[in-house]
Amino acid sequence: MSQQTQDRPQTILPPKTDDIVIGRTGKKHSSRYRWGILAIGIFAQAAFSAAFQGIPTSGSILAAAYGYSLSELGVVLAAVTAGIFITDVFWGILSDRIGERTVLIVGLGGTTATLAYVTAFLVPSTDTAPAAWALAAVLFLSGALGGCVNGASGRAVMGWFPANKRGFAISLRVAAVPLGGALGAAILPSLALGAGFRWVFAFLTVFMLAATIAVVLWLDEPPIARTKASAGIAATTTVSPLRRWDIWRVAITAFLLDLPQFTVLTFGTVFLTSEIGLPIEGVVVALVVVQVLAAASRVWSGRWTDNRGGRYRRTLVRGYSWAIAAAFVGVSAYAFAPTWLVITLFVAAGFLACGWHGVHYAEIATMAGAERSGTALGLENTMVFGGAFVTPLIIPIVLSMSSWPVVMLVVGAVPAVISALMMPREQPVG
Repeated sequence: MSQQTQDRPQTILPPKTDDIVIGRTGKKHSSRYRWGILAIGIFAQAAFSAAFQGIPTSGSILAAAYGYSLSELGVVLAAVTAGIFITDVFWGILSDRIGERTVLIVGLGGTTATLAYVTAFLVPSTDTAPAAWALAAVLFLSGALGGCVNGASGRAVMGWFPANKRGFAISLRVAAVPLGGALGAAILPSLALGAGFRWVFAFLTVFMLAATIAVVLWLDEPPIARTKASAGIAATTTVSPLRRWDIWRVAITAFLLDLPQFTVLTFGTVFLTSEIGLPIEGVVVALVVVQVLAAASRVWSGRWTDNRGGRYRRTLVRGYSWAIAAAFVGVSAYAFAPTWLVITLFVAAGFLACGWHGVHYAEIATMAGAERSGTALGLENTMVFGGAFVTPLIIPIVLSMSSWPVVMLVVGAVPAVISALMMPREQPVG
């Protein structure tokens, strides 16, 4: 099978009767229903993101409230992303086989239950605090279940939207990650300081429960038809994304780019308070700005590349990589720069390191085809959360042997440079 055949995206359009769209269950929907599917995907992704990105923004507060060392804090912050890293590709494969509705109900419902357990049993009191391993274990399970939202909701969007709108639609859905993170950054530290961590986890539980209910009540699956071989051309579904080096190569760059992203998101609070002397209120503002700009960047990137037929997605990701590296080099020189410039560079490094996801996800899903997009997105997210998992474990080790400037170079700039060099240059059309 030629590479050109493998990269050819499927043309899958929902069947229409005038203004009616028919889902896989046979239910009839308005042709505008696909935007409702996108809204459900955004809501579910934001709910999960508020947890896995919002909790680290309260990292220094959590360490003080629970009495954890820096290493114990790293383990707790890595727990959620470890669960996602281990299970995400399996959720993607399962979505392709049994459908995204069932996967989302099981996964989001399970995440709601685990967060409710933390709320009830794993918050500090005036006398005692849960052991780091206990909190980490339940958060690991929460991530393992909640990771379903990454591939399954993306697959739903791929199925309901035509090829010429998928980049923009996927970018909107992926923009929910920093928006959920911004919501978490804006709310969770204040809740933690003012009311305690029981209210932090209660908020996350209610948010996740609402997302689960939305899926149960309103999500219908697209009627994705399998492509048949004809005229000597094999169906794209005969090759799994897991057996294609070109897809693995793109996915590995996602792992590399997540190291600088989670340098900002997991230990950004510690860096800005301990090294720059920024008060917690200023840190919250900086991280919210990072997330909002990242969301805007993801949406803009998707629209920009869709308007050009999707031909510049890889070029744009390489551009992001070089810009990320430059910003982290600037942050590493914080001892020789005024505070306002360091904070500006830190925000730039953060939103650039979060802003590449939309076009990256659209590219790997398009390469695989809509019918295999669940598996491809599962692989993508395995790499993404692999980076998210190892980053909070690496940073304390690097810090113990060196300093923050070295962290910014080794964990921030170097992986971005490698990503820029590794991203393939050839562009599929569409």
